[in-house]
Amino acid sequence: MGTAGVAPSREQLRKWAAREADLLQRGGKVLPPTAAAAVPSNGAVANEGLRTIPPRENCGNADVKQLTRGSKLYVPVAVDGALYSVGDGHYAQGDSECCGTAIEMGATAVVRFKIHKQLAKERNIVWPRFSHPNYPNKLEQNFIATMGMPVTPEGRQENCDLNLAARNAVLEMIKLLEERGWTREQAYVLCSVAVDLRVSNVVDVPNVTVSALLPEDIFV
Repeated sequence: MGTAGVAPSREQLRKWAAREADLLQRGGKVLPPTAAAAVPSNGAVANEGLRTIPPRENCGNADVKQLTRGSKLYVPVAVDGALYSVGDGHYAQGDSECCGTAIEMGATAVVRFKIHKQLAKERNIVWPRFSHPNYPNKLEQNFIATMGMPVTPEGRQENCDLNLAARNAVLEMIKLLEERGWTREQAYVLCSVAVDLRVSNVVDVPNVTVSALLPEDIFV
């Protein structure tokens, strides 16, 4: 599925709107809120709601090829009930979805939920992660992955910067490995010798996305 995620909090909405407005002023590729594209097309949501094309910390339209049947998506919950949504079914898509669309299709998604209570808060997990225990590609049959998007550590939104997105994906993977007991240096080395970077999308402006895939079988 191209889109899957949870609802943002009002604080997240405020912060994300401000950083995207700043990027728009700097000439970046940002789609500002517009009532004409909103459903419903009136009221506060139509005039203030963020566009759903770019993914963000709540995941959303990440267009990750490997998020498919059997995947597990981990997203920090910011509001009561999470308000999970899913859609944008893809029959086929290449890594990056480079011309702006996959082979789109109608789909029925069956999902199960598990709450890892306080885990994101305890480990300071901000960005989405995902895993797939039996991915059909033999080279990626059992992996866990982190996502990176072009937002600096200070919270400044950058414009479609794949280098920054890749850096963030690796930093998030280092954090994940540190959670498992590796030192930061060991985690960095493991990323270099075992982690695969995938350009997940280059079209969901401004948040192009890079995913770092770690094969779990290297620890067997």
